[in-house]
Amino acid sequence: MKRLFSLLVAGLLPLLGGCEMVVFQPQGPAARSITELINWSIWWMLLVVVVVFALFAYIVWKYRDRPERQGEEPPEEHGSTVLEIVWTVIPILIVIALTIPTVRTLYDLEKPPKGYEDQEPLVIHVTSADWKWIFSYPEQNIETVNYVNIPANRLVLFKMTSASTMQSFWVPALAGQKYTMNKMETELYVVADRPGSYEGRNTNFNGRGYAHMQFEVLAQTPKEFEKWVQEVKQKAPKLTKEQYEELLLPTHLGRLTFIGTHLQWVNHADPHSKTYTNPELYRGHGYQGKIFPREDNYKSSSSSNCNEEQQALESDSGGEHHGH
Repeated sequence: MKRLFSLLVAGLLPLLGGCEMVVFQPQGPAARSITELINWSIWWMLLVVVVVFALFAYIVWKYRDRPERQGEEPPEEHGSTVLEIVWTVIPILIVIALTIPTVRTLYDLEKPPKGYEDQEPLVIHVTSADWKWIFSYPEQNIETVNYVNIPANRLVLFKMTSASTMQSFWVPALAGQKYTMNKMETELYVVADRPGSYEGRNTNFNGRGYAHMQFEVLAQTPKEFEKWVQEVKQKAPKLTKEQYEELLLPTHLGRLTFIGTHLQWVNHADPHSKTYTNPELYRGHGYQGKIFPREDNYKSSSSSNCNEEQQALESDSGGEHHGH
């Protein structure tokens, strides 16, 4: 059955204009649960489509106009109690079949995945701003912009909020979508099965800059993650309050890395925190920086290419990126 469904999806791929079916290539337990739910829903939708079109074809054929029936008066139909019950009960059963696994999956996604319940999570605060993503590591005392490094096969808890407008946090290969809202906090558990580079983005329309509001989740081995943390502490500049408030202006940025987090000055999930909206700048916002993702940062082995790309990033976006 699964093989048949995979062949069906593969057959539809050419019709999708080259779209990457990332949601059908899950790289973590949360994403797998969502993919299984999608597959379950698609099977039910296919069943409905097949039955409806089969009945449609049968009725058109059976009641078609034929020469021998010309002038014939069809008998008056008074309805069928059995049919009325059948086509009322069947949709109810389909809705139940879709609702139960959907509710169960949604509740399961609010908890650590099975097998990770007893593991202490790595807590990372996620703050969305127009139009960039800010990641704060309170335990490591590190803050990054437009990229986040996590250890593979380790439970990670994202605590998410927004400095201004509402946005949507989504890493399709690892987890589902959740909104980030000012003066509120949402939580998302994520586990990456293996090291690799995964794309994340904002899927909520909130201005002309939202379409390029992308970030990278780089899953590393535990040893590589610790090495990156130590490297950042040695090389990254210290974050200042003035610098952070400048980051919140509506701009596109490259990747930035700092020692220290903005949590020492403001927690945007606090109901009494300041709202950093700058509507007067939305029309012509700052310099148009750009994010330069690599195809696979984890497997990249050419240090010279990395250095050249790093220089291009800093010169084009004004960003400074350490740790890759």
